[in-house]
Amino acid sequence: MADHTVILVIDDKKEHASATAEALQKVGYTCLIATSGKEGLQRIETGEVDIVITDLIMHDIDGLQILKITKERLPEAEVILITGYGTVETAVDAMRKGAATYLLKPININHLRAEIAKLVEKQTLVRSNKELHKQLDERFGLTGIIGNSPKIQKVLNIVKQISSTTATVLITGESGTGKELIAKTIHNNSPRKNRSMVVLNSAAIPENLLESELFGHEKGAFTGALYQRKGKFECAHHSTLFLDEVGDMPLSTQVKLLRVIEDGMITRIGSNEPIEVDVRLIAATNQDIEKLIKEGRFRNDLYFRLNVVSLKLPPLRERLEDTTLLIDAFLREYSQLHAKNVSQISPDARKILYKYSWPGNIRELKNCIESMIVVSTKDTLGVEDIPDHILQRSNEVSYSPGFVAGMTVEEAERELIKSTLITVGGNREEAARMLGIGERTLYRKLDRYGLK
Repeated sequence: MADHTVILVIDDKKEHASATAEALQKVGYTCLIATSGKEGLQRIETGEVDIVITDLIMHDIDGLQILKITKERLPEAEVILITGYGTVETAVDAMRKGAATYLLKPININHLRAEIAKLVEKQTLVRSNKELHKQLDERFGLTGIIGNSPKIQKVLNIVKQISSTTATVLITGESGTGKELIAKTIHNNSPRKNRSMVVLNSAAIPENLLESELFGHEKGAFTGALYQRKGKFECAHHSTLFLDEVGDMPLSTQVKLLRVIEDGMITRIGSNEPIEVDVRLIAATNQDIEKLIKEGRFRNDLYFRLNVVSLKLPPLRERLEDTTLLIDAFLREYSQLHAKNVSQISPDARKILYKYSWPGNIRELKNCIESMIVVSTKDTLGVEDIPDHILQRSNEVSYSPGFVAGMTVEEAERELIKSTLITVGGNREEAARMLGIGERTLYRKLDRYGLK
């Protein structure tokens, strides 16, 4: 990383500045020299400095002023103060104001290089963490939810309102609609985002182990409990716990979950000592909870505790206008992941994908595009790349125009345009091509028929 690090050396004695810079350039750093405090500040104003090495005593602007202004202009830059007149008080003051370290003249160049290497490593780690958070924001932030349809925008508007709160959330929707992604989005836009969200799939844990997974256990609490173990609630302290498939949770566990929600306390299996937990709870299910309540398989009081905020995710067949955006996003993602030079999908292949009903929702579409990319040998995905089961069912159209005898030509035209737009996932350019009209003509008709 040395060749990417820019170091500014400020010293009103040019020979000292040059000697320091030359010694650092020999190990690969890029060095700039300023022979006055004023010139040093001009360099800092450019914003292209990672580390500042400045003399403490100079004729115009002293090192402490350089330190103060550097921290104001470039908060991530590190400052090393150099002086021949060191006192404990000055060193303490410099460190308190944000100096990375304080060195005495004559400078031990090996010591200086070692200090700079530590600062470079620190900056690299900070930048890596920021890049990771940026990637998480892109994937799980509000911009990571793909879709412009009214139904998904309604969901996003609620997510924006509730993310900063501690309200319990119940997410419902069919399998594959993105319930965990929404949960992660809520968490990553909340004050708890600096701690990892904890996930537990209730349907994936055997009933006799579920309570241990949730609340933990003490050593010897049951056969096989060879050591003390924290449960998911303890692991999610000051964070978010996502309980997936909560509708599959047995009634005995539901009772204990309700108590934790009400009291904010858990008790490990085999212990009598309650432990306080601060957990934001998000639950999800693909089942009809109200039906489960009527059947006696889900507690009514737990349902009301979980359903403080309700988010119902629409199936893909109810947001077909988002299909184009989703296909293009998955095309980019998996082309990059599998290092394939696949840049587009043929119009005929798109038509088939638009007509398919997608019972597995977004997860099925995502897997389909990945499969097509993996098997394709061309830069354009075609009909031949589509999985066989989708080709066989491609005659299942997602929308049937409401043509009836006696309707006007304008009414019929409106239905035809509407069905074509749904078939192509809202792609107006493709719809115009299929209808045999120009895009401008289509736009005028959309406006005329209130289809925008």
